Amino acid sequence: MARPRQFDEGTVLAAVRDQFWTAGYAATSLDDLLRVTGLGKGSLYAAFGDKRRLYLRVLGDYIEATHGALRALLADAPRAIDGLRRYLTAPAEDPSGAAARRGCFLVNSTSELAAADADVLAVSRGAFEERTGILAEAVARAQREGDFSTDADPWHAARTVVAAQQGIVFMGRTGVDVAELRATAETLADRVLSR
Repeated sequence: MARPRQFDEGTVLAAVRDQFWTAGYAATSLDDLLRVTGLGKGSLYAAFGDKRRLYLRVLGDYIEATHGALRALLADAPRAIDGLRRYLTAPAEDPSGAAARRGCFLVNSTSELAAADADVLAVSRGAFEERTGILAEAVARAQREGDFSTDADPWHAARTVVAAQQGIVFMGRTGVDVAELRATAETLADRVLSR
């Protein structure tokens, strides 16, 4: 009979995600994973499989969590346009700039691996399509509320919002001063989300 696990799976997966997020896939060794999880090699592999399977697992969990948070942000916004603006400017909201420099785990993963790994490419493409769909629903709501041009196609407008937000993420990763990043994000929001 198999022994019960002696660790908290959520804690282990969060530590693994943070290691990959900070160092990237290629620069993360098995020793790094064992160090951050406190698990032995046999326990890690038995619970989660190899490094690649573990990476895809934490990437999938990250996508699910961020999409859940995005849905909540948009649902809780008094008006859809407020939620869209908050999404677009979020990468520039941390006054220390640390979150901006860290970037988005999905974007980092896509940049590092999508050209060489068909599974990461498929996961990334699917995630961006899902995110665009979530935002398209918010655009349509903003149109109904009279805050967004009814001439705009919600799907195309949502893609523009994603592209603008990801540009802010990229700028943050390059170390742009947080005040400049915030000003750029606000300018983009004014342009992209105008009537």
